[in-house]
Amino acid sequence: MKQILGAVAALLVCGQVMAAGPGESGNPFDGGAWSVQFGTGEGNQRLTINRETAPLWTHNFSSSRIELVGELGLSYWWTTQDVDPGAKKSVWQANAIPMFRYWPTQQIYVEAGVGATFFSDTRFHNKDISTSFQFGDHIGAGYQLSRNTRIGLRVSHFSNLSIKRPNPGINNIAINIATTF
Repeated sequence: MKQILGAVAALLVCGQVMAAGPGESGNPFDGGAWSVQFGTGEGNQRLTINRETAPLWTHNFSSSRIELVGELGLSYWWTTQDVDPGAKKSVWQANAIPMFRYWPTQQIYVEAGVGATFFSDTRFHNKDISTSFQFGDHIGAGYQLSRNTRIGLRVSHFSNLSIKRPNPGINNIAINIATTF
């Protein structure tokens, strides 16, 4: 657990160092952002804090753009329901997710990403996920409320891709609020 927290702390510091100020477009999100997510699903809740890097790659079209950003974060999962014998009521999760974000307008975006995540335990609530290492698959959409604030909805699935059985996966739907400072 200490190694996971140390790795996440290092990733968050790297994300802060990689983030510069607004880029040539003048968009404050060009310097990166912080986001908070609250998710729920299958009797579980998840609270996540992410450091979003400055865009690693961007392509502008005539009236839209696509960008690639990195999300480095830490999640706390918990359940208020009864747990299976030997299982935990709460776990930690560290993530590193490359996210593609397509902006068809200046305010609306859709996003998708797949990346690595690490859980602090493999038995949580009513699931035996077999491995601490899991892949996180995410799709979502959102709206830029103001110059410095975005809100979105994201569906996430975590699975070990059948590296080891059982592989029940964990599904979650979350509201995401991102801001720049």
